[in-house]
Amino acid sequence: MTAEVDAYIAALPDDQRQALTGLRARLKTLLPDHREVMSYAMPGFRQPGPKGKMVVGYAAFARHLGLYPHSGTVIPLIDCTPFKTSKSGVLFTPDRPLPDGLLRQIISTRQAELAAGYGRTG
Repeated sequence: MTAEVDAYIAALPDDQRQALTGLRARLKTLLPDHREVMSYAMPGFRQPGPKGKMVVGYAAFARHLGLYPHSGTVIPLIDCTPFKTSKSGVLFTPDRPLPDGLLRQIISTRQAELAAGYGRTG
């Protein structure tokens, strides 16, 4: 699936392409055993295994970029100041990328949520 992610990133304007290429590399480092996929029309990382859940996705929009932990409960638990947030994600721009500490906190909060069984059925 990385060819789809490559194509998504390659189609972006230069500043967004550089920002998301950097974010992608940082996510690969934080999630080394996870599968890179396209989900909900955005690149992201899924847990290993056939039933692995989405951990995080990212996307580019006209005026900003976004990181989405595929959960409506992760971002409200984290102080993302000074970045704008929605219930489902944190917004940033190419000239102001997410700091490593915040990125790690979002990933670890989502992973803890998944480990606790959030989103499982039955």
